[in-house]
Amino acid sequence: MSTIGAAIIGCGAIAPLHAKAIQSMEGARLVAVADTDLVKAAEAAKNYGCEALTDYKQLLGRTDIGIVHLCTPHHLHAPMAAEFLEAGHHVLTEKPVALDVPSARGIQEVAAASRGQLGIVFQNRYNHPSIRIKETIDSGILGRLICMKGIVTWYRSEDYYMESGWRGKWATEGGGVLINQTIHTLDLLQWFGGEIASVTGSVSTDVLNEVIEVEDTAHACIIFKNNVRGLFYGTNAYCVNSPVEMEFVFEQGTLLLRRDCLYLWKDGNETLLTEPVSTAVEGKSYWGTSHQRLILDFYKHVREGRKFWIDAGEGIKALEVIAGIYSTAVNPSN
Repeated sequence: MSTIGAAIIGCGAIAPLHAKAIQSMEGARLVAVADTDLVKAAEAAKNYGCEALTDYKQLLGRTDIGIVHLCTPHHLHAPMAAEFLEAGHHVLTEKPVALDVPSARGIQEVAAASRGQLGIVFQNRYNHPSIRIKETIDSGILGRLICMKGIVTWYRSEDYYMESGWRGKWATEGGGVLINQTIHTLDLLQWFGGEIASVTGSVSTDVLNEVIEVEDTAHACIIFKNNVRGLFYGTNAYCVNSPVEMEFVFEQGTLLLRRDCLYLWKDGNETLLTEPVSTAVEGKSYWGTSHQRLILDFYKHVREGRKFWIDAGEGIKALEVIAGIYSTAVNPSN
């Protein structure tokens, strides 16, 4: 098996999940890390036994690097992805693929013309409950899906935004709670529901209005073309990071996701279907445990020459939901 060389750009909080996934694989090697902060880059390089760079452009075109991981601020995802795809590298980027739908469509065109692949990190699709929910919907074992909801109540402090130069700003984050924290839940709702007929919603800045330009709270009603109704609520204005809650009502039963456990409510009885395989979580608990599964699958697709399924087109779908919420909200930029 030939070894795939990898590089990680951005040595922030999410980078260790990518590094450890790479190091866990046979036939993969972390060659370099890059960050504009030399201290961060040097520390990461020391931890992972690789090269440290402060200028990511030095990685472009290097033949010893096949896959580039983008763990950078949102506004850098699209331009960096374009550069590396045009140079023939495979790119795996953290969400979102871009700040908005038009920019994402541009990256989709670049990826289509590249010999490299573009993958988007929507790791929650690899969660065991998510897989079970999707199988239940597709199989029809509980009849038709009627409606579903997703609730995200998390906490972000003033310091979270103040210590970063890019968070909380339209130009660099692309939005607030919608595009950063709850985009994963919105992605799951659209993945489960299928093609969307309409999106309406509202946004507000309930707690952090003196700190950020963007919203910290949002609500949406999503109507799918199959007449399924999806309701969504997300906020960064809670006092703790509560586990995401989801519910799926079928003709013959209800699936409920609570604390990463999936339950079936049917005929007056509740049955546990799936539970977390481990309580050990790398990074923050609310990130889930599926980064490694997604990264390993991306490498498998690259190695086998198969198209990775969470590509630019899939990344656009969640951005379209977010755009729909903003477009129907009153004064979304206030």
